[in-house]
Amino acid sequence: MQSINISDYKVSGPFKIEGSTTHVDYDASKKELEKELEKTREKLGELQDTLYAHGKYAVLVCLQGMDTAGKDSLVREVFKDFNARGVVVHSFKVPTELERKHDYLWRHYIALPARGKFGVFNRTHYENVLVTRVHPEYLLGELLPDVNSVSDINDAFWDKRFEQINNFEKTIAQNGTLIFKFFLNLSKDEQRNRLIRRLEKEEKNWKFSPSDLKERKKWKSYMECYEDLLNRTSKPHAPWYSIPADNKPAARLLVATILLEELSKYHDIKEPELDPEIKASIAEFKQQLENE
Repeated sequence: MQSINISDYKVSGPFKIEGSTTHVDYDASKKELEKELEKTREKLGELQDTLYAHGKYAVLVCLQGMDTAGKDSLVREVFKDFNARGVVVHSFKVPTELERKHDYLWRHYIALPARGKFGVFNRTHYENVLVTRVHPEYLLGELLPDVNSVSDINDAFWDKRFEQINNFEKTIAQNGTLIFKFFLNLSKDEQRNRLIRRLEKEEKNWKFSPSDLKERKKWKSYMECYEDLLNRTSKPHAPWYSIPADNKPAARLLVATILLEELSKYHDIKEPELDPEIKASIAEFKQQLENE
């Protein structure tokens, strides 16, 4: 199996979706990839326990991608060995009435992970410069003071929104949240294959919606918006990674490898030292229990 160089997938300069890699296999079979993922996520699980005990950092994992890109199954497989108390997954749908009474970042801010925990955003605050950009009419539901019609939504509006998102991430990063953002880079052909499978397999029918086909017709617009947001918002403190998503086992392994390698660089993440007095009395405490 080929070694994985995670820097190959980090968006650290001008990024073009067209021509970018959507399929990798690292010269490994599905079984070999799954075996490697098992080993990697076990180490991630141990690291999560230490992060929880350390209690000074939070980890935010952001997943974005087109329908059928594999976000749900990636969450299931990558975080399988995590202690349930240490990871919280949020899947953001259409804003509720309460959420619309606040600014668009509010529901994401209150869902941020606490120190010592992992938070996974399955779809993220980037929907607000993605879906709403492809469908600007959706913004009218936000009741913004300066937006009364679609004609009010101009380049300056989007510049401001990108600035707000960058500031949001900079603030939480400066206060101890480690941010990882993954774009599941799925090819249009593979999306077609996965949608067909949803229609062919009865147990998968519930995942299909006619709206999937409507959004697929806007593929080019979505790719233009994704490319713009990746280039505008990949920062050293909140980098984007473009994850080839056509091969699900390889995509899951790559995400797990990035998380493990990057988090392992934080050498200050370690279990806290026992109070010296308690440490000195461990043998005594043990004897008390044994003599019960």
